Amino acid sequence: MLFKITSAALQGIEASVVDVEVDIAAGLPNFVTVGLPDASVRESKERVKAALKNCGYDFPSRRITINLAPASMRKEGPAFDLPIALGHLAYLGVIPPDRLQEYIFLGELALDGRLKPVKGALSSALLAKKGSFKGIVVPADNEKEAALVEGLNVFGLKNLVQVMKFLTVPEEISSCRYSRDELLTYPAQEMDFKDVRGQHHVKRALEVAAAGSHNILLIGPPGAGKTMLARRIPSILPPMSFEEVIEVTQVYSAAGLLKNQGAIAGRPFRSPHHTITDIGLIGGGVIPRPGEVSLSHNGVLFLDELPEFGRKVLEALRQPVEDGSVTVSRSAMSVTFPSTFMFVAAMNPCEDVFRGLAREQADCTEAQRSKYYSKISGPLLDRIDIQVEVPEVKFRDIVSRIESESSEAIKERVCRARRIQLERFRGTRIYANAQMGPKQVKAFCRIDREGEKLLEAAVTRLGFSARAYDRSLKVARTIADLADEENISPAHLSEAIQYRMMDRYY
Repeated sequence: MLFKITSAALQGIEASVVDVEVDIAAGLPNFVTVGLPDASVRESKERVKAALKNCGYDFPSRRITINLAPASMRKEGPAFDLPIALGHLAYLGVIPPDRLQEYIFLGELALDGRLKPVKGALSSALLAKKGSFKGIVVPADNEKEAALVEGLNVFGLKNLVQVMKFLTVPEEISSCRYSRDELLTYPAQEMDFKDVRGQHHVKRALEVAAAGSHNILLIGPPGAGKTMLARRIPSILPPMSFEEVIEVTQVYSAAGLLKNQGAIAGRPFRSPHHTITDIGLIGGGVIPRPGEVSLSHNGVLFLDELPEFGRKVLEALRQPVEDGSVTVSRSAMSVTFPSTFMFVAAMNPCEDVFRGLAREQADCTEAQRSKYYSKISGPLLDRIDIQVEVPEVKFRDIVSRIESESSEAIKERVCRARRIQLERFRGTRIYANAQMGPKQVKAFCRIDREGEKLLEAAVTRLGFSARAYDRSLKVARTIADLADEENISPAHLSEAIQYRMMDRYY
């Protein structure tokens, strides 16, 4: 007898419908799974067999064939345990087979019949909503995640017995009900800019970067506060919209990093170690999974000690920094992951800063600087809108009793500037000045004759490239937005040009 159960498989961060066909026929006892399953799918035989027996049901001693259709798509993970077990229960006559294709079923089975959480429940719930299914059945630990999809019946069940009860006596099992506030738990903000002494011009540069979602590079000696400043950037970023929360949670769900959270409501901050590989940063694998650039989506990717990262790793950053997405191609598939993030990097002025030198002799020579900076390619630096020097903190700033400006005050100005940008780009997918293309730069970054002379000097004397020219205009537009001014003035352009300190070394 043949039974069909609807499930789903991940392709990148998107889910696709998978029909789990369970055929149980007379013949020598055998259990075969076909349809490009990986090892964890093939091992479902033992989990399903033990779970059925421990729940009081016989495992049929028949020739059993499991087909996961479409057969051309690779399947991985234990999420097919539940639909396979339901096929066996339908064969035993315990549950009615007519409801098995009205819902999407996902779940890993423990040997005692409990349902354990799986990856991609949110993506599968979005698929169920789009595919007009009656609802989705997921493990209880995935319930809040799937409940983010509004207008969908989500059934978070704890074990196989509850799933059988849902199929046989549906009126006794109700779908979960959560308000949006219950699902979105914002993390407590522990880091604040008021803890940072001095560095007022660096804080200003970070405020401009946050207001326009510009990439920024901090250059300074050890102990100047580069990492301390970078880790406080999320505290001044505007809160995510519900659509952004869905996007970020979808990525973390596909990567298996939700850890029983309902949603990722705070902006991500990722800081990978410099030993990371290009696959770890960009994403990949036999069945591609999101890397750090995608886990930073709608948040911040911070690379500390930038020149210590491998050259190949840094060059792989070009596409996601420029395009806001990254495509991973393998022989069997090609997957695109979102990667719209604010790129923040930090580095020393030279490799041997402070080594064997008295403090007053510790300045790097031009030769040392150029050698160290050459580890980073010019095209990558060109894509960093703001490059600012972070000097040593003066003693008077360390002992000062004057309280620095708080993150809340800076965030208020940043949010006001972002609202101006959202209004400016209404009807497009652009939400910040850094995302403007040539068409938008031409329309919204007009400058007067004096401003043209400033940029001409920057191109001829400082060697600005065409990309640096465009990015300076975008930064100047953000500075004008922070000042609540409609037109870009020469003062705004001058400040933007000052934020390109690295250009003189290239």
